[in-house]
Amino acid sequence: MHIDVQPRDHVLVLKPYEPRIDSHVAVEFRHALGDHAASSRRLLLDLSEVEFIDSSGLGAIVAAHRRAHEHGGLVICAPSEVVLRLFRLARLDRIMQIAKDVDEALSALST
Repeated sequence: MHIDVQPRDHVLVLKPYEPRIDSHVAVEFRHALGDHAASSRRLLLDLSEVEFIDSSGLGAIVAAHRRAHEHGGLVICAPSEVVLRLFRLARLDRIMQIAKDVDEALSALST
């Protein structure tokens, strides 16, 4: 699994290049997110290249959200309609910030 990591000002932008985040890549995804969430930076998770996430992928994001909350937060951005529906179904949109694009997410993290 390839995750592009780019520092932008006070935020670390993580962009997975994986169309499916499911049980086949969830362990690697969880470790990558966890390592970055444990840092002292705010995180932006750009899901623009992700077409599908299953419960194991969501679990990895929830775990990273909990860890990142201690260091400034995590914002999800640019989820596909399918991924956004899953976040809503799991009611994660009530506990996580979800932005339509990177600029909106960076703005949310700068406050």
